[in-house]
Amino acid sequence: PLVGPVALLVVAILSRDEATSQPRNVKRGLVLASELGLLAALAATLHVVLVGPATSPTTGLGQLVSFRLDALSVAIFSMVALLFVVIARFSATYLEGDPRHSVFLGRLAATTAAVETLVLANNLTTFWLAWVATSLCLHGLLVFYRERPRARIAAKKKFVVMRIGDVALGLAFILLAKHFGTQEFTALTAAIEGAAPSEANAGPVVAAAVLLAVTAMLKSAQFPTHGWLVEVMETPTPVSALLHAGILNAGPFLILRFAPVLEVTPAASWLLIVVGGVTALFGSVVLRTQSSVKVALGYSSAAHMGFSLFICGLGVYPAAALHFIAHSFYKAHAFLSAGSAVEATHGARVKLPPRRRHATRVLLGAVVAAGVFVAVGALFGHSEHAGLWLVGGVVVLGSTQLLGAAFDRPSPVPVWLAAVGLAVVVATAFFGFEELARLALADSLPPLRTPGPVTLTLAIAMVALWSVALAVQALGRGHDTRWARHLRIHLRHGLYANALFDRLVGAMRIPSPKQGQPLR
Repeated sequence: PLVGPVALLVVAILSRDEATSQPRNVKRGLVLASELGLLAALAATLHVVLVGPATSPTTGLGQLVSFRLDALSVAIFSMVALLFVVIARFSATYLEGDPRHSVFLGRLAATTAAVETLVLANNLTTFWLAWVATSLCLHGLLVFYRERPRARIAAKKKFVVMRIGDVALGLAFILLAKHFGTQEFTALTAAIEGAAPSEANAGPVVAAAVLLAVTAMLKSAQFPTHGWLVEVMETPTPVSALLHAGILNAGPFLILRFAPVLEVTPAASWLLIVVGGVTALFGSVVLRTQSSVKVALGYSSAAHMGFSLFICGLGVYPAAALHFIAHSFYKAHAFLSAGSAVEATHGARVKLPPRRRHATRVLLGAVVAAGVFVAVGALFGHSEHAGLWLVGGVVVLGSTQLLGAAFDRPSPVPVWLAAVGLAVVVATAFFGFEELARLALADSLPPLRTPGPVTLTLAIAMVALWSVALAVQALGRGHDTRWARHLRIHLRHGLYANALFDRLVGAMRIPSPKQGQPLR
């Protein structure tokens, strides 16, 4: 599997020797390295399926380098490798003629190599080094056009947030290594599962779990540190695709990899539910007020990552993995196809019958959506998993939008039946894919658990809050009032959380370059 990241590192090194506007060798090498990485990922997947998980010998200075193949690592490795094949081909011609094209391709290769190493790591030190390298390599891509002040402002904010996350992750790893006497993931998991309750809930373990949750939230641009994510649109499009489809997922992946640690620490789960749930609502509402497509996609990514962390807090880890993998492919396509403005304009010309905004009809849509979901869930035999039902509540909210829109318009009966049929398909897909993900990742993730009373209460409160937001959107009453117009202005500016963060880190004190003066 290391063929993938090693080949990309070779391309990154060679890019320094071909600093021209037509880096043919670097482009060919990048595409070839991406294809080798995909073949390596497929071979690793076959090994796990046919033979089982495998762990490399611990090597390196101080015996601190180790890698592991299991269902989780090969799933994420394959996702990153497949996405990068597309991104590499896109990038080969994206900056054609730019005098620093080879530099861009080299930085792109180095960043992806760090991500793949992170996914395959089986040692705390290896994981931490790859984690830091991913951020530092990404920083070089964010400031690729250093003459753009807004790009430098976003990069500075991201740099500050990531360094705080690096310190938090390092402290968490030190606490875990000292408490359990090992740095290997496999040995660490075995030690936690075999430890007595008093040892598993010891102070160092609780502190490490909270630090892991904080690190994941910082990496995934959770509120109120999300500002850098919606401002990095000054970078080339392939960077946005790689960032939103791959690097942001490092937060939920961190939680999945260290799920056994969070299983014994409810406080970390509470933090993920509250912050992730608030960010999911905040991003979903604010994105609807944005005039820029890419900025709206940035808020969308923050919201999706918040929902993934919310699912992790509930302990439904297979659903979290399924969600952020699906989000990665969706968001990569969204950014790489962002230039297709003509198709979007034609799609916007489709005229639909006006909605009546009738509360009874919208409520009927919600009742039918819930009934369909409960019926399909009963067929799959998941009636005992409260956490899974709460995650599925979001599926009900999505189906409510579909059914409510159909019932609330003067539509014929066949349209209503088609909407109900689609709701059945959505519910079946949710339970079916979740079941497949649980079976595939059974050896890598803890089994579904029943959430504690505090966890359950927090999750119910979040789902109720999302339901209120959906009701306001579906009914649409009071949208043109003075109060609503003022609120829309504040939401467009993200409730000014980003402005406060700018002041906190001094992001606005970055001077613009003088005419003809190079940036250093």
